[in-house]
Amino acid sequence: MSLSPTLLLLLLSLLSQELTARGMSRSRRELSPGLHRAGIRDPGGAYCSRLWTCCPGRSDTCTVPYIDTICYCDLFCNRTVSDCCPDFWAVCLGIQPPFIRKDCERHGQRYPAGATYKDNCNLCTCSDGQWSCDQYACLINHEMIDGINRGHYGWTASNYSQFWGMTLEEGIRYRLGTMRPSATVMNMNQLNVHMERNELLPRYFNAADKWPGMIHEPMDQGNCAASWAFSTAAVASDRISIHSMGHMSPVLSPQNLISCDTRNQQGCDGGRIDGAWWYLRRRGVVTNNCYPFSSTDNQPLSPQCMMSTRSAGRGKRQATMPCPNPYSHSNEVYQSTPAYRLSTNEKEIMKELMENGPVQALMEVHEDFFVYRSGIYRHVPVMAGAPENHRRHGTHSVRITGWGEQLTANGEMSKYWIAANSWGRNWGEGGYFKIARGENECDIEMFIVGTWGRVSMEDMYHK
Repeated sequence: MSLSPTLLLLLLSLLSQELTARGMSRSRRELSPGLHRAGIRDPGGAYCSRLWTCCPGRSDTCTVPYIDTICYCDLFCNRTVSDCCPDFWAVCLGIQPPFIRKDCERHGQRYPAGATYKDNCNLCTCSDGQWSCDQYACLINHEMIDGINRGHYGWTASNYSQFWGMTLEEGIRYRLGTMRPSATVMNMNQLNVHMERNELLPRYFNAADKWPGMIHEPMDQGNCAASWAFSTAAVASDRISIHSMGHMSPVLSPQNLISCDTRNQQGCDGGRIDGAWWYLRRRGVVTNNCYPFSSTDNQPLSPQCMMSTRSAGRGKRQATMPCPNPYSHSNEVYQSTPAYRLSTNEKEIMKELMENGPVQALMEVHEDFFVYRSGIYRHVPVMAGAPENHRRHGTHSVRITGWGEQLTANGEMSKYWIAANSWGRNWGEGGYFKIARGENECDIEMFIVGTWGRVSMEDMYHK
């Protein structure tokens, strides 16, 4: 049968349109970016398993709804750029998907690859179906806390929210800050306190009881490594109050020392107490109300010095700048006499403290001291078997304000010092701690410093 020319042209036109449509459809699917470039979403979902059968070859209608699009269950989907359903390989081919992204589970929830969470001081990342975590030693270590509290060491430990999330390295770096004195300073002559033969000292003494209103509360150095400045300012504040018989009761400014005492000092990165006492004697400092302490992100808000003084005659100094705190108008300058080193003898330290007021002490802080809560502290071997990065120590300086003794659980009498730290009032026993006395525990009796406030008769009648 022959076709007319007109009918032949019509058939050719229809065939051309169908082929063109098929080519365009193939191009769109073949050129699509695929569904699994970032890994398979919902890898456990049922898709191809919902169909009666997998489709051979290519079948553009062999689809299942998939999240916000469609996926395919035909053999054509399994090519370089895949648009197969997540369960295509298991249902249709009986094999594992070639590029499945393994999720991680935590507390019953699924998380995709690359997800992170913070476990105390360590960052954990989801990778290949497993959580991979940093291995830093954390400042708050629950195993250490439990070991101390189970061990009956005479003191208790607890968690502190301000330390949570910090590494032990960061605790040593930011929460201490006193540098060991030079060999010359360490070898300076000791002042021996005269003791009468068989002189008896009380079993308990607290400077706050003898000089009420003159012993100042512990401050918080935050993450500013400047215990050198805080302990110096605290001891000087107490002693000026005592030696002026309460006529002067300043809370001296650690920030004044941090920002202005820059000769061989490093502010919130550490300093030496001998340099702090030199500055207090030669330049003087103002009160904390006049020059308040402020620290954020391990750095002081105003690192530049905002206070200066000049000689007012007879060794006295006066301020030449207004208070950095605009609400304070008293920029009176306070000074001390040269600091002196005491003997390491326990009794002599006690008598000096009882007669002249609190003293300054250096000590070595170990990893367990950060979690001290109450009792008589001694460094304990709870972390002895841990890796070396879990056992760290650094030099700190504190203010000793008294002493005492108490009966232990085994019936023995245990002697202790009462000392003020600079980690705030919610640490330890209201900002204070007890530490074993007469044993040079953590070197606390190795380097003890006292001073006299520079107080004149004029000061005695000027409040």
